[in-house]
Amino acid sequence: MENQSLHNMEQYIPHLKGYQDISPIHKGYSSDHKYCVSFQDGWKYLLRMFDLKQREAKKAEFDVLQKMELYSVKCSKPIEFGSVEPLGKGYMLLSYIEGEDAEEHIGKLPEEVQYKIGADAGIELLKMHQCPAPEPVSGWFDRKYKKHRRYMDQYHACGYKLKEDSKLQSFIDDHIELMKYRPNVFQHDDFHVGNLIIKDQQLAGVIDFNSYDWGDPIHEFLKVGFFSSEVSIPFAIGQMTGYHKGGQPDERFWTLYSLYLAMSIYSSIVWILKVKPEELDSMLEKIYRVLEDHNGFESVKPKWYSR
Repeated sequence: MENQSLHNMEQYIPHLKGYQDISPIHKGYSSDHKYCVSFQDGWKYLLRMFDLKQREAKKAEFDVLQKMELYSVKCSKPIEFGSVEPLGKGYMLLSYIEGEDAEEHIGKLPEEVQYKIGADAGIELLKMHQCPAPEPVSGWFDRKYKKHRRYMDQYHACGYKLKEDSKLQSFIDDHIELMKYRPNVFQHDDFHVGNLIIKDQQLAGVIDFNSYDWGDPIHEFLKVGFFSSEVSIPFAIGQMTGYHKGGQPDERFWTLYSLYLAMSIYSSIVWILKVKPEELDSMLEKIYRVLEDHNGFESVKPKWYSR
């Protein structure tokens, strides 16, 4: 957005009256324009601007944040939602979570601190999963199965083929029925170290709820295998422990975890070729690390989980 438009924003958004500075936030893949709005007394807001055609979806996201507040989840608090008609934009104003990107900084901390942050992240994720899907949302199996079939069709048409393709597909086919009769609850759907903020060696909050969905809570953990375990194994183990209230995941958990992780390999290839084809090699590194972690999915428990 133009700087001039930004600096006139307080006439449209009452909460911004008297702000001192407004600076863009560039991190992330969201189509939203994100800004940190600062005030002289040190208070900050997160301002997310979006096209008005997205208003309905964004209002649903704002409502989800209100639900998260009911479950005392450490995340941005929803402050205000509205439209700036002259600019053709909608906005949501949220509280700003101070701190550092966990993905960039957690590896610099002692391992026991990484583990504790992971455990606290697991506790926050468990809070989110107390929120049931609203009535109109259809069952998990039907939605996930149809989505997987669409991704498989796109994968077969994309021109790239994994060496382990047939083995991977056999593992999925052998276990896909396990998705039936699973809980249908809130999913952050992008829960990993890149969407966590840490401050003073503690978890400050969870960010970026714009990918949220509804379905099996175990589906959330595939991002541990794909992303978080690559950055910090102590964090990844801690997240498992915190979520399981100090206990360990059982065999059914690991089998479903591996099923979703295997399915996500295909969707990840399709997604990267559509959105960031120049990052295909980087994505393939992650995929082959996952395959190595599971011995080509002969093992459902990953090598990095050594408790």
